[in-house]
Amino acid sequence: MQSNPEKRRDTASRDGEGHRDEAQADAERETLMMELTRLVQKSVRDSSWWERRGIDCSILTAAFISLPAGFLLLGSSQPLYFLSGVLMMGVAHAVITVKGTHLASHGTLSESPAWAHFWAVFFIEVCGSFSAGAGVQAHVKMHHAYTNVIGLGDSSTWKIPFLPRCIYLFIAPLAVPIITPIVAIGQLKGQSPLQILRTVLCVCLGFFSQYYLLRCVSGLSCSSALLLMFLCRAMFSLPYIHVNIFQHIGLPMFSPTNRPKRIYQMTHGVLNLPRNPLLDWTFGHSLISCHVEHHLFPFLSDNMCLKVKPLVSQYLKEKKLPYHEDAYISRLSLFFHRYQELMVFAPPITELVGIQ
Repeated sequence: MQSNPEKRRDTASRDGEGHRDEAQADAERETLMMELTRLVQKSVRDSSWWERRGIDCSILTAAFISLPAGFLLLGSSQPLYFLSGVLMMGVAHAVITVKGTHLASHGTLSESPAWAHFWAVFFIEVCGSFSAGAGVQAHVKMHHAYTNVIGLGDSSTWKIPFLPRCIYLFIAPLAVPIITPIVAIGQLKGQSPLQILRTVLCVCLGFFSQYYLLRCVSGLSCSSALLLMFLCRAMFSLPYIHVNIFQHIGLPMFSPTNRPKRIYQMTHGVLNLPRNPLLDWTFGHSLISCHVEHHLFPFLSDNMCLKVKPLVSQYLKEKKLPYHEDAYISRLSLFFHRYQELMVFAPPITELVGIQ
């Protein structure tokens, strides 16, 4: 029979071994992320400027170049030409306000901090009708830093529990062009007077510039111009909302006080959709087929996320880490049939906590 001092020594020994095992496990997790980071950074260093930024900048430039043709086609009395103009304006708007604002919020359009800030204000406020400061805070500093952490970056801002599933999934997203500037006004609280003035002026500049061109170049009446602005801005609202909920909600959620290491947090809490020619080029690869890569390395451009995708997926699979992928229709079916569970009656934190 052991004496009390011996028992205490055995307990202390086991506690010490437990702490060492935990420290060793933490070190291994850190090593995994560091090793993957080195591989990705090597790929970035070996890439040309065209691969790092040129391709994405060219896509954004093409969207702006298509705008004059779109305005002219909208002034045509021929139905086919008019519909072509609507489609062209809708696609260009999605490229500029989704892909452009997303890249600009991460500062990936330029290596210069000053230019990166300029593009963030231009794309988010002038083109996207939202506050650049609030957008960067909500997306980069909260969603990315606290991905799937309850109450912080858990995508709960996209939930509207009082809406029925059919209304939420198929009708409510069409109101995004109207809701966005309203939400932007609410986000101005707490900002400096100069920032508030800048945001208001930039949003008004973007809105009235499009309205003026529809009136003067396309020759539309006041009501027709406003209707066309709404149609073009709402054209990709359905997939925009779907993508934002499909890739995080329904995956493991984590407690703010006990979340896993970064590589586990991102691989368990993020999902890729398959390549989609339309959405990949309008929204960007980092929002569609390379979302896992984007959350692991948010400083990469869309094209670089696509380039390192095989490297990242192979590494994660070799290390027995999750690499979530699912089809758009499959996710839509899941949210349609489990809408109450996923979007209304969220389970308590203890049930949402995933890998720790």
